[in-house]
Amino acid sequence: MEVSKCEYKEIGARFKMEASLTYQLIIVACINIGQIVVGYSVGWSAPIIPKLQNVTDNPLEEPITDLEASWVGSLLYIGAMVGPYVTSILSNLIGRKPCLFIGGLLNITSYILVITTKNLTMVYALRVISGLGMGVTIVGNIVYVGEIASTHIRGILLTSTSIVGISGTLLVYSVVPFISYVCTGYIALGISLVHLIAILYIPESPVYLAMKGDAIKAAKTLNRLGRSNDVDKTLDTFSQFKGSETTKIQDWIEIFTIKSNRISLFLTFTLGAFQQTSGVAVVLFFATTIFKLAGSSIEPHIATIIIGVTRLVSGLIAPTFVDRSGRKILLLVSMAACSISLSVLGLYFYLDRVDSPALTNIGWLPMVALIVYFFCYEAGFGTIPNAIVGEMFRPNVRSNGSALAITLTWLVGFALTTSFNSMVETLGGDVTFWIFGGCCVLAFLFTFFCLPETKGKTLNEIQEMLS
Repeated sequence: MEVSKCEYKEIGARFKMEASLTYQLIIVACINIGQIVVGYSVGWSAPIIPKLQNVTDNPLEEPITDLEASWVGSLLYIGAMVGPYVTSILSNLIGRKPCLFIGGLLNITSYILVITTKNLTMVYALRVISGLGMGVTIVGNIVYVGEIASTHIRGILLTSTSIVGISGTLLVYSVVPFISYVCTGYIALGISLVHLIAILYIPESPVYLAMKGDAIKAAKTLNRLGRSNDVDKTLDTFSQFKGSETTKIQDWIEIFTIKSNRISLFLTFTLGAFQQTSGVAVVLFFATTIFKLAGSSIEPHIATIIIGVTRLVSGLIAPTFVDRSGRKILLLVSMAACSISLSVLGLYFYLDRVDSPALTNIGWLPMVALIVYFFCYEAGFGTIPNAIVGEMFRPNVRSNGSALAITLTWLVGFALTTSFNSMVETLGGDVTFWIFGGCCVLAFLFTFFCLPETKGKTLNEIQEMLS
């Protein structure tokens, strides 16, 4: 049976499309190795704090206090709030790819310090450096993936970064409680080295190449990514940059003077702030401590492993539906369910405070409430905001705007993690988690009334819509 010339062309085009999509997936897989390290860093304090508070398997001379433990958890945010600005300053100067490499080097440095820890100051230092690496890596990945991805799979690839991060946290929960403190550093160091090598083989962002006036390389990269139709549009968009460099000050000013950038900052920061006030950072950093505090009948380390598996499984929901049903509906369902589960957890703490006899029969409730919370959180609330950050802002301020939105968000997270123990002591566990649940209700209302749907729109079309 003969195949017509037309059919040959169709088969060839289909093969080329599949090859280009595979190429995009391979690139994202390479940079997502860094997201495993990010997730590892986020979850590291939960099983490590009990080690540092014991006399066995403790590299320090004496156990740390509760106040020192809260700093071990929250200092990650100090570095994380600075890291994104490294990316924002350098990404338009030296490129997106070198920024990813710098993030990898910072991660390696932090876990060398884990291996060589001698005192509490070194623990504080490694948490700050780890946060720096986390900040550089997260913003670099969001900007880079948003710029290389085809429109119809951009949402999937952007949400994948959050999901891979969850696998890093699960690795911590599953392995770290059962190995020595020093071994926790060797594991992350090995992953960080693989990440650094993988970055060497990915291309520079075509958007950065176009901004620098390198039309030939930009066109070649877009063609290899299967985005031939975007070549003319991309080069035309950045023709204004050819022969003239915008200053860093001008880029920062444009975040606030151009309407679409102002709206982008408002949307991304507010959504991120609500994400933090849902209590997710508190639960991740102090998961083991929370189960002990609740007096749950389930062994704390086992409970955190179950939660980690739940997060990973539920995280697969967002990429499956984000480019089909859209961002908004997933967020709304996720926020509503998070509010209910946190309210139930608060109810458990209330029953514990009043010494209710019912507690003897519901020791499993804290774990179930947190499993439901994380399942619903990662299905939308935990993954989609990062994807939205990668879609917002004009190209020349995308790194700056993303950095500003994320660091303002992490500032909220830092305030919560440092004040968590004080909140529990002053307000009680019940009121604390009811506040977190109430913030999820406010997030629902904000998303319903203020957040636009970006499904199926190109980055240029999103900017036009916001204008």
